[in-house]
Amino acid sequence: MRSFILSLFLVLFASLASAQNFADMSDAESDAFGAAVRAYLLDNPEVIMEAVAILEQREQQEAAGDDVDMVVRYYDQIFHDGYSHVSGDPEGRIEIVEFSDYKCGYCKRAYPELLQLIANNPDIRFVLKEYPILGAESVLASRAAIAVQIVDGDEAYGRFHDALMRENGPLTELSLPLIAESLGLDSAKMVETMNSPLVTQIIQSNRSLGQRMQISGTPSYVIGTQMLRGYVPLAGMQQIVDEARAALN
Repeated sequence: MRSFILSLFLVLFASLASAQNFADMSDAESDAFGAAVRAYLLDNPEVIMEAVAILEQREQQEAAGDDVDMVVRYYDQIFHDGYSHVSGDPEGRIEIVEFSDYKCGYCKRAYPELLQLIANNPDIRFVLKEYPILGAESVLASRAAIAVQIVDGDEAYGRFHDALMRENGPLTELSLPLIAESLGLDSAKMVETMNSPLVTQIIQSNRSLGQRMQISGTPSYVIGTQMLRGYVPLAGMQQIVDEARAALN
């Protein structure tokens, strides 16, 4: 509705602005002109749809430009924060960052496809950012995952993350240590570390960055200088990766 109203305004404004000596029109002439514009639009409604399409295209171009500016501005925090888990090729030319939540159904749906994407493209450097925004279980799970990384390292984090992404049950103070134990991890140390200031700082830093980048949902991705907000199937992700690679050549 907003786009429709704006588009109609643009059409009317363009029509009015093109009228010669419009400011000098009498009230009767102005009313007649407005009636003529209205009649034209009623007879040619496709003009409104054309205006809508043009406006939407402009908005998309402006949004893409804003996204590029944000990626450039926050590049180091996005791709090289020093704590987010990195998989694929650590020196890969194609950099992808995912903002993910363990309670996000679309994140879980995308997970096996992302693994396939990384396997199909050995030049991908994949960065995973813990971005718990879907409630207490999300925060608890992210705290546990970050704690595992701090206590047991990146390889253990990768296994724990994989288990959480495949877990369909509740993620609680009872279930998370059991999952850690099933992987041979130090669950007691994990629980001890979960509420540490460092874990809290990492989550806060990710949330702050996401807010500045206008990320309000998961999954969200940064691929090169392009931002994607929402689930994208494997074929679509591959196309964007191919475009990013071509841009580097």
